[in-house]
Amino acid sequence: MPDHVHLLISIPPQAKISDIVKHLKGVSSRYLFQEFPDIRTKLRKGHLWAPSYFVRATGNVTIGTIKRYIKEQEKRHKD
Repeated sequence: MPDHVHLLISIPPQAKISDIVKHLKGVSSRYLFQEFPDIRTKLRKGHLWAPSYFVRATGNVTIGTIKRYIKEQEKRHKD
């Protein structure tokens, strides 16, 4: 997707979601800036990720259903 990323991850109940998101954004930013240094000049204020995020617990929805939803979002974007 051009403006967001879907991630399907499993975390232990005692983990702080905000810490995990911060870690994922930090590590991915460092990697991408090292691999593609010119990216920084094309970004607003040099930040790769917006400070916000959305999290949803899956409840009693199957992993297969979630994977299909994510794939469907990819198809919608390509059309």
